[in-house]
Amino acid sequence: MADTKIAKGSILILLGSMIFRVGGFIYRFAMATLLGPAGYGIFILTLPIIAVLQLSAEGGIPPAIAKYIAQYDAVGQKDMVEQIIRTSAKLVISLGIILSIVIYILAEPLALYLFHNPEAILPFQCVALITPFSVIVGEMKGVFQGYYEMNFINVTKAVEQSSTIIFAVLLVLANFYIAGAVIGTAIGYMITGLAAFLIFRKYIWVKLKQHNAEDQKHPREKFTRREELSLIKMLFLFSIPVYLTSLGELFMYDIGTWIIGIFMTSEYVGFYGIGSPIARIPLMISMAVATAVLPATAAALSTENRQLLHTYINQAFRYVTILVLPMSLGIAVFAHPILSLLFPGYEMGTGALQILAIGMLFFTLYTVSASVAQGVGKPVIPMISLAIAVAIELGLSVVLVPGYGINGAALATTIATFVLMVTVAWGTLKQAKTKLELKNLGKIVVASVLMAGILYFVPTIYAYTSFYAGIPLAQVLALLYLILVAFVGALLYVVILTLIGGVKKSDVNAFLKLGRRLGPLEPLFDKIGSILMKYAV
Repeated sequence: MADTKIAKGSILILLGSMIFRVGGFIYRFAMATLLGPAGYGIFILTLPIIAVLQLSAEGGIPPAIAKYIAQYDAVGQKDMVEQIIRTSAKLVISLGIILSIVIYILAEPLALYLFHNPEAILPFQCVALITPFSVIVGEMKGVFQGYYEMNFINVTKAVEQSSTIIFAVLLVLANFYIAGAVIGTAIGYMITGLAAFLIFRKYIWVKLKQHNAEDQKHPREKFTRREELSLIKMLFLFSIPVYLTSLGELFMYDIGTWIIGIFMTSEYVGFYGIGSPIARIPLMISMAVATAVLPATAAALSTENRQLLHTYINQAFRYVTILVLPMSLGIAVFAHPILSLLFPGYEMGTGALQILAIGMLFFTLYTVSASVAQGVGKPVIPMISLAIAVAIELGLSVVLVPGYGINGAALATTIATFVLMVTVAWGTLKQAKTKLELKNLGKIVVASVLMAGILYFVPTIYAYTSFYAGIPLAQVLALLYLILVAFVGALLYVVILTLIGGVKKSDVNAFLKLGRRLGPLEPLFDKIGSILMKYAV
């Protein structure tokens, strides 16, 4: 029953994450199109500030809320559950208000003296509107996760994304420009906070209060100040490592953006900022695998089944590599047409996107290694490695950006993520006392490189998209051609991998299981799977 519960919750979150990543892409596409490179660059500078403020205000507390609610609810201590909700709410709201005041005060010096851009003052000040509401959203998500109400989390995300996109677009169209985009984001968080609170109030809080009133024959007295401080300490002890790791990952994404903003004009921030989310598309896959491998490795270790642990770890690395490596190389090969067709005017970001596509490949492998490290009880490995990698990226960015521009920032990120991947993978494998099956991974590398090499020389009618500017039909045809080439590339990759013995029967079985979840596409998956099974090793 517990395994089913975990699997169901994971699938719901993963499906939601995939949908919402598409929504996030639409959001950035709309802002990039409406604001132009310079305005989008300033907007991009606000997003990391929003993320850091939100993360710092929450302090990693939502995962702690989820853990302790699940823990105390399981043993029937409803009074502790209620107090955790009350205490954590006071904590995150207080932190949110304090950080909002801080960012409002710092907005002008940040804009003028760090990024040398007076136009960024008002957008930075508007960021102060977001934090108090975003922490409420984080608090509610922690409660929902603790009760395994994953549908509530998905509903909350849906409200957040749809309201943010709608109001940001409307305010930009109403000539509020960059401030409109940030204020629209703030309104989205306000609406989301209200929606999340109403869901919590109706489906969780009322039932919790009723249970405490009816089932407790001898309800405990009100928590003392000392007991509440002890509860805060408990929440912080769990949340600090989570916070530091999340902050490190955030810096890995955004240090390059900030350094470009310091040394270059906002247009170049826009060029860089449009490529980064495209390069991170394969992260959906690694996060899905990472979510599954953590409990699997933990269970294998708890039973001291080293062979099963070895199998799980190698399967995780294999599944990520077999899917992410060709995707990353494909994005690198098609970087220019992707930008030309989807983001006209942002082609200056082509080189950075090509480099970042490789860097994000390293980061996807890190996420799997980090999840395995947590599964075997060593979360300190990714935390320390992240600190080292962030320092490397910061140093390299400061050195490379003045001379090489946005390509220098992308190169700094890629080198840092490579170091991160190697250190975490090495530490994790050593802790798990296992080794990777490098021969199998090598076949995937060969097939991916051959596919990318062949696609590089495919006729590129999309190279002439600038000639088609203003001709919608031509742009659509060029986009369809690009999709066709990508499909042919995927088919080519599978054929090459099969011919060199890189497809396993377990891969085909996983492919068939996926097909069974896709309804009308199941017959197609079955047909392809039956062909692959004949050649699988």
